[in-house]
Amino acid sequence: MKKCIKILTTIISVTILGLNGVVGDCHADRSLTMSPMSQRAVLVPGERYEGSFEISNGINNDEDLNYKVNIGSYSVVRVDGGKDDYGDNTMSATARTNQNAIMDWIKILEPTGSLAPGEAKNVAYIIDVPVDAPAGGQYASLLVGETREIGAENNGLNIAENMQMAFVIYAEVAGETVETGEILENTIPSILLSPELVVTSMVKNDGNVHTDAEYILQVWPMFSDEEIYTNEEKPDTDLVLPDTERYHTQYHGLPLVGVFRVRQTVRIFGEESIVEKTIIVCPIWLLFIIIFAVVAIMIYFVMRAKSRKNTRKRVETQ
Repeated sequence: MKKCIKILTTIISVTILGLNGVVGDCHADRSLTMSPMSQRAVLVPGERYEGSFEISNGINNDEDLNYKVNIGSYSVVRVDGGKDDYGDNTMSATARTNQNAIMDWIKILEPTGSLAPGEAKNVAYIIDVPVDAPAGGQYASLLVGETREIGAENNGLNIAENMQMAFVIYAEVAGETVETGEILENTIPSILLSPELVVTSMVKNDGNVHTDAEYILQVWPMFSDEEIYTNEEKPDTDLVLPDTERYHTQYHGLPLVGVFRVRQTVRIFGEESIVEKTIIVCPIWLLFIIIFAVVAIMIYFVMRAKSRKNTRKRVETQ
């Protein structure tokens, strides 16, 4: 029988696949699911908050899944050293520590357990908020994982399989909050060499609570007021944590050639930025043809002017 090694590990995902087989028969994929993946909560100093989420062992699994829940921090991180879908992280170490104080307030009621194939359980947690808890955002992740040692017969090979998911808590401690933000960038291109429209923006949260930034994109033909695209009724949104900047990109496909009016509206904490531009969609091959035609016409008129000048000289000399 064919032997196989297949390891698939995904962190903070709805479905996490693990090891299929190790130098032996291939087994069915193991999976762990979680619902919901996050929760928003309002905390009151001196009071207790209770919450829960569900985890389940995939119905196609053929063995029990032993899990453990750990309490971890949560903050925005820069993925590629620059602008990306998660944004540029400018959160100071002090701010990050202050906003993860909630880790000391959380208790998991049953941090370990076992799930039979197809079985689901609620993981309950409590948050005891100190009476002197500072107002503002607090963030933590509850990490649900399984680690098991898998040995291979006759080969002395041992492999540890790790599966882990994160349930994120976005909490706001009641009290005096600061809701201020700034729109740092709102950019629309002028010329497109391909029919994909890409508009970008960056916002900054200067307050002490998280908020949803809102992004609206609208597109019209140059000589018409009939929109060919709008997400005005359901704008894009991004969760922006305190003391962070967030970079956002919106996309829309356009006809291969044309002239359009584009407007992007960005909002955060009542601040609004509206930018509208006329853009030209011209593929590079068409641009080369236009440039060639313009150059050819210019050469034609130059040669024609020279020809006329030479003709006049000949007439004058006769």
